[in-house]
Amino acid sequence: MTVQDLDTEVLVVGAGLGGVAAALAAAERGAMVILTEEFPWIGGQLTSQAVPPDEHPWVESFGITARYRALRDGIRDVYRRRYPLVGAARERVALNPGAGWVSKLCVEPRVAHGVLEEMLAPYRSTGRIRLLERVRPVAASVDGDRIVSVTVASEIDGVQSVVTARFVIDATETGELLPLTGTEYVTGFESRDDTGEPSAPDQAQPDNVQALSVCFAMEHVDGDHTIDRPARYDFWRSFTPPAWQGEPMLSWSAPNPRTLQMGARDFGPNPADDALAVDADQSRNAGDDNLWIFRRIAARDLFAPGFYSSDLCLVNWPSIDYFLAPVLDVPRDVELQRYADARQLSLSMLYWMQTEAPRADGGTGYPGLRLRPDVMGSADGLAQAPYHRESRRIRPLTRITENDVSYAVRGDRGATRYEESVGVGMYRIDLHPSTGGDTYIDVASTPFEIPLGALIPERTTNLLAANKNIGTTHLTNGCYRLHPVEWNIGEAAGHLAAYCLATGSPAHAVHEAGALRADYLRELEAAGVERHWQDGAHPY
Repeated sequence: MTVQDLDTEVLVVGAGLGGVAAALAAAERGAMVILTEEFPWIGGQLTSQAVPPDEHPWVESFGITARYRALRDGIRDVYRRRYPLVGAARERVALNPGAGWVSKLCVEPRVAHGVLEEMLAPYRSTGRIRLLERVRPVAASVDGDRIVSVTVASEIDGVQSVVTARFVIDATETGELLPLTGTEYVTGFESRDDTGEPSAPDQAQPDNVQALSVCFAMEHVDGDHTIDRPARYDFWRSFTPPAWQGEPMLSWSAPNPRTLQMGARDFGPNPADDALAVDADQSRNAGDDNLWIFRRIAARDLFAPGFYSSDLCLVNWPSIDYFLAPVLDVPRDVELQRYADARQLSLSMLYWMQTEAPRADGGTGYPGLRLRPDVMGSADGLAQAPYHRESRRIRPLTRITENDVSYAVRGDRGATRYEESVGVGMYRIDLHPSTGGDTYIDVASTPFEIPLGALIPERTTNLLAANKNIGTTHLTNGCYRLHPVEWNIGEAAGHLAAYCLATGSPAHAVHEAGALRADYLRELEAAGVERHWQDGAHPY
């Protein structure tokens, strides 16, 4: 086995949104960074997982970091410079190329990936950031409470790299460094006795984890593009989860997350809707009544006639939520088999749409639906990586519970305010069906803050969390797991690692109230991080 030894100041494992933000923040402050990524594209849920950004309604004005705003602006700039937008779309300040109802910026994942690569490019040119591509962590060396090195192995040829680092940031999608480094963590649902959360169960359920999804993009064009019948189609065609109340999962119907009542969604490819009239605001309209336009990532009417032969529809619907079994803390072969089963579910949904789905005209099937592997950057047309909604989570210095963010608990007092806040976020507590048999849990929340202590483990001294692995609970993960919040978390973690290196101070010392924390927080604000909410944000 070939092994190479590398050394750096900051190691960021996982180049999703949190990982990229962490690397940029650390490098800009002067640290030398090694960034690793398992999948072909950096960007995580925005790119390799192909999930349009779930954002709060005020994202165009406030409530995100300056770097995240630069990412959004950069994406729009690509469309304006390189795509044949119609005049009205080009002039729209808040351009939404997909005109999807889920987000004010629904875009093709390849465009977002390119902008992220561009943001990293200056630091890669100088060597301040080195990106190790197509590798995943497989081992770690620890000395007491401190991580010495992390070993990553190539997904292509198995070559291993042992990376020694002074600070390690876990930005993986599932908190992969936590078991490797012996850092204390939790999985699944905590008990009510532990957290005091009104929506928690009486007993802890560590294997009860939210569904993951394997997304895909499709278009609708002339011809028969029906895929081969998936091997597991018969199973998934007959699968009727309890939450579906007797109806099959492969259908246009699903539970309403807020009422839990079954309801049918509309579906019709390339509808004659007014793409410029779409006003994505989930505080007013969940937007999922029409599945085609819910997560549409290219609205053909916004571009020159004939440029797109069809809209591009991104499928991330209840019908592809995989919750048969957890993928955390299981043997690697079992994990991979469950990922394969999730991919079979997604392919089965497509095949059902192509062959059996009821149409408004009384017929069945849409054989014109065609996968777009080029849009996904994959061979089979499915997203490169599964979309994980839930991760292993550190045992932190500051834990965020339902009692800190739920509107039912907090009321007009607003979410818990933290003097140690390193950012803000907003989303409902939105939990999808889970491996323990739970249906949706959907709780109104209030605009919240990100406490510094949620990024710092209780014990491990040089590890920071920068993804869904921060110190939330199963419940509050449901509102802290979205794109701008993950980016903000990563940015704060990267800046903290570089600050600690520059000052010779451990993260635990910076967390304590005093001059170090005040100095670090001032630097965050100077870098464009909003630590508290402006007027205008409201619960929903």
